[in-house]
Amino acid sequence: MNKLQQTINRIGQLPAAAAERAQARLDSLTKPPGSLGRLEEIARQLVAITGAERPSVRRKTIIVMAGDHGVTAEGVSAYPQAVTAQMVLNFLRGGAAINVLARHAGARLVVVDIGVNAEFPPATKPADTSGNVEFLRRKVAPGTRNFAREAAMTRDQAVAALTAGVEVAEAEIARGAELIATGDMGIGNTAASSAIVAAITGRPVAEVTGRGTGVNDAGLAKKIEVISSALELHGLTPDATRSTLDALDLLAKVGGLEIAGLAGVVLGAAAARRPVVLDGFISGAAALIAAGLAPGVTQFCFAAHRSVEAGHRVTLETLGLEPVLDLDLRLGEGTGAALVMHLIEAAAKFYNEMATFAEAGVTEKH
Repeated sequence: MNKLQQTINRIGQLPAAAAERAQARLDSLTKPPGSLGRLEEIARQLVAITGAERPSVRRKTIIVMAGDHGVTAEGVSAYPQAVTAQMVLNFLRGGAAINVLARHAGARLVVVDIGVNAEFPPATKPADTSGNVEFLRRKVAPGTRNFAREAAMTRDQAVAALTAGVEVAEAEIARGAELIATGDMGIGNTAASSAIVAAITGRPVAEVTGRGTGVNDAGLAKKIEVISSALELHGLTPDATRSTLDALDLLAKVGGLEIAGLAGVVLGAAAARRPVVLDGFISGAAALIAAGLAPGVTQFCFAAHRSVEAGHRVTLETLGLEPVLDLDLRLGEGTGAALVMHLIEAAAKFYNEMATFAEAGVTEKH
């Protein structure tokens, strides 16, 4: 049995007893029942995920997967493909938004070249002065092929990228990571994500396709046309009546290496019973692939925010996840997830540290 299937087999249902135990403690704390709103939901989910009486999420890691997309040859992005590699170097220098927000969150940042169409010199290493950035080389291929003309990758490449994501998550957990967040970098990846979301949900391509890095009206129309034609080419035309879909086949035909890597991160964290914070649209598409391979995986996920990218609302509805924030974000990189890490830690802290009515000598509600 391969590593990927072993990981999927380890993902089970969260025990109802743990959530019930957490609710009993929440109701005993010195506050009106439910008065901390979504923070109480988060705390209850943390207890269920980790199985711990007092869950800890102090040690945080943001994993940013980077990969290129052959479909950029069709003019679906406002930026050239070379920007992917340039931004990876920016991450390593500490100059990107995710660097700032990872430092703010007190999170370790792991940048993974899983499919960038460039070769980084052997001496390439982080120059970020925080000392909390790591660069990993896990390249499966130098980007995907143009899915408007042929399959983006082979099934073996899709499995390799998924497995790489699992292994990166496992390595971070072995280092002590208690909370893992997902992030992405890849010019063209909103096109791949829109194709995945349309195929899985059966929604029209135009409904789940946005401007990505900022294409104009003509560019958006072109993007929708390219994705629609590609789905027809691969026999993935959106169909709201479709009951099953081979997630691995879909990933190979129209996905991305960084999307596959992030799906693997979600699977690896869930198998180890670690909470996962999903960033925006790309992370959502990766979670859809992960859920297609292991339906119970969404129990381990928190949706950080609702992106303004057109398909993200549909993605979250399909996953059954309610976003913590709605700030009109659409950058990616893990930025929204980084912002939510503090709130998840706050939920754990109040759950662990607040006094109960009995401890404080406060009269409970009649």
